[in-house]
Amino acid sequence: MINLPKIKKIIKDSGKKGILFVFYFIASSPFLVLSSSLSLSLALARTVVVVVTEPHQQVVSVFCFENSGKMHKGIAASDASSAPNTRVRHRKRNSDVGAAGAGKPNGSHLLVNDSSKYKSFLVRAYSTLWMIGGFALIVYLGHLYITAMVVVIQIFMARELFNLLRKTHEDKQLPGFRLLNWHFFFTAMLFVYGRILSQRLVNTVTPDKVLYRLVTSLIKYHMAICYSLYLSGFVWFILTLKKKMYKYQFSQYAWTHMILIVVFTQSSFTVANIFEGIIWFLLPASLIVINDIFAYICGFFFGRTPLIKLSPKKTWEGFIGASITTVISAFLLANIMGRFLWLTCPREDLSTGWLHCDPGPLFKQETHTLPGWISDLLPWKEITILPVQWHALSFGLFASIIAPFGGFFASGFKRAFKIKDFGDSIPGHGGITDRMDCQMVMAVFAYIYHQSFVVPEVLSVDKLLDQIITSLPLEEQQALFMKLGQMLQEKVIGS
Repeated sequence: MINLPKIKKIIKDSGKKGILFVFYFIASSPFLVLSSSLSLSLALARTVVVVVTEPHQQVVSVFCFENSGKMHKGIAASDASSAPNTRVRHRKRNSDVGAAGAGKPNGSHLLVNDSSKYKSFLVRAYSTLWMIGGFALIVYLGHLYITAMVVVIQIFMARELFNLLRKTHEDKQLPGFRLLNWHFFFTAMLFVYGRILSQRLVNTVTPDKVLYRLVTSLIKYHMAICYSLYLSGFVWFILTLKKKMYKYQFSQYAWTHMILIVVFTQSSFTVANIFEGIIWFLLPASLIVINDIFAYICGFFFGRTPLIKLSPKKTWEGFIGASITTVISAFLLANIMGRFLWLTCPREDLSTGWLHCDPGPLFKQETHTLPGWISDLLPWKEITILPVQWHALSFGLFASIIAPFGGFFASGFKRAFKIKDFGDSIPGHGGITDRMDCQMVMAVFAYIYHQSFVVPEVLSVDKLLDQIITSLPLEEQQALFMKLGQMLQEKVIGS
């Protein structure tokens, strides 16, 4: 059997430099690099392997001790020719692995060449069906439930990303430091959602005078409260700084703020879209799902030409096929979704009841007569289109051409950290972050597009009243009412 005294004696007799140091570390570490001229690799299952490189020479000596007690010695590199009967083992360096991988054709990573692709396809399809079914149920339940789903997704994404740079050894020396990440996260959540949902919260509690006064006071000092919470986290961070841990702590501080800016802030636009009308959330999100599914299917069956090195399995065939499918789906889905008041009406409060509203000109049917040469080819002479369908084409183009770069960004990010997925919570898909990379980019575009090209520029009576109720205390509202009454009375008398 293997024992340290026997190994020590055999290798010491070989006369290699630094062998005594090698034995000192055999019992304490499975892999350790001592210096530029000496390295050790240890396998404790059936063998013990000691690799020693001579100083300033390209000579590698390999000692392999098997459990039977038998020892094999091999010499690699420049001395390999002098020991033809020895057992030689080489350990590939990272640069060697990269060079070897570069020589392989990029097409070897394509799904069309993957021998286990049907098994992964079934797992991925099963998970997708469950996600689509659950998503449809939550959309049916309404705005508040969709918002709750978004918040849960954000929490899971934050957890996956916080764990990405987490080091157990350092965290043990910093008790409570992990809570600081969540302190900043929930402070940002309070600030962003407070800005988005404040008016709707006021509209919800208006009938109750006590709640109304409490909520309006909280909204008035909302920014000061959030800033105070952030400052408390900042002071907390400074007070927890520990000698020899500064670099790790500041890297975690920067990492947390990057997550808040890149991930949380972008995905929060989703909630703003939800309350403008579920269609402005559902249509963009559905287009990302459709693009992802058909990119996978087209690449699965027809993919031959690699698209980008960051994602070896992405192909031009999948990209083009998904783009065409997504644009067509956008035009058709907008027509279907635009017919339901539940999806088109904005939610002005935080209730869960059914909605009834004037859908507006975007969701009113327009009849167009087809040109003669087209009507000769088709069985109908006229078509009915909702104006929102023309906007949907912009969403389809963005979802198929620009949004995938969110996925490419995530792929490059994972390669930088040498991980395959951000998590394993969704079988066949990876983690929550792996599914939301493109959705975040799409949510920001949908919000900016809606505010820039869809929302009318003129102020409505409802919006003016909302601003008055939110910004002015009750006494000033009464004064405004009296003043407005006098002005209207003077106009009537003057006319």
